[in-house]
Amino acid sequence: MSSDPLITFTDRGIYCPRADLYIDPWKPVARALITHGHADHARAGHARYMCTTSAAPVMRHRLGNITLDTIDYGQPFAVNGVQISFHPAGHVIGSAQIRLAYKGEIWVVSGDYKTEDDGISEAFEPVRCTHFISECTFGLPIFKWEPQAVIAEQINTWWHKNAQAGVSSIIGAYSLGKAQRILSMLDTDISPILTHGAIEASNEILRAQGVQLPPTTLVTPDLDRKAYKGAMILAPPAALGSNWARGFPKHSSGFASGWMRLRGVRRRRALDQGFVISDHADWDGLLDAISATGAEKIYVTHGYTDIFARHLNSTGCNAAIVETAFEFDGGEVDPTAEGDAS
Repeated sequence: MSSDPLITFTDRGIYCPRADLYIDPWKPVARALITHGHADHARAGHARYMCTTSAAPVMRHRLGNITLDTIDYGQPFAVNGVQISFHPAGHVIGSAQIRLAYKGEIWVVSGDYKTEDDGISEAFEPVRCTHFISECTFGLPIFKWEPQAVIAEQINTWWHKNAQAGVSSIIGAYSLGKAQRILSMLDTDISPILTHGAIEASNEILRAQGVQLPPTTLVTPDLDRKAYKGAMILAPPAALGSNWARGFPKHSSGFASGWMRLRGVRRRRALDQGFVISDHADWDGLLDAISATGAEKIYVTHGYTDIFARHLNSTGCNAAIVETAFEFDGGEVDPTAEGDAS
């Protein structure tokens, strides 16, 4: 192995000195490799970006006229001898783990990931490495997800019951990733599906890429909302309880989030229904993903880092905590903080 580490952790972000590039930097840099398009990983201000081909349309939509290079999954390229490739992370469409290798030292920066195949995102693929940087957003044993089919049945049963009573169903879901995942799970025979503008913008981008999504109707100011009694309405978390939502005279509010596993979150947010579903790995998913890498060293970030690192070390792993500016993103913000949680 080389004498100097291939990856270092700086105040600008995760840095590879030999290739002179950063991965998901949180301050402006000359060259940034981006794991996915959520705002805490893909920030404005970098001189040059690189992401997967399928993440590019969202990146351009969110960041505007940027200098952006794209790469297909599994296609290697070299920068000053460092072999680099992007591999599916399963978090959202286009999300990637980034592999960097030099003289036997192999790092994988996972970004955010989930191990369950959601049928829309490119399915997570374990990547063997010597060093693995892992999120642990849901790094507590209490966080264990039911199979997606089970959650789909719960959502559709709730929606069907509401529709029969002439009540609309509003689900809060993050605009990129979670909303499309839920949309793909809906039984379109129950009633029409309406969308908030923020979600429909993402839908249009993904449909243009060939992603198959059920038909939806955009909620506009001139839409006759009374004509859509019993509809399913997908909205970003901030819209729940807003004037926008109150424009539907009779509705029941639901929330799709891993945080629904915690007691009290639904009650504090005055929700009628909570659905435990996340685009991040649960406790078992995190452990399985880490084990599959065979990594000699694990770095954990953004989440329950202290508890998760302590558990890994107790099982014989070599784990350390890395402080980053990544957040509980993808609609999975800390439910005790101000703002949205999904």
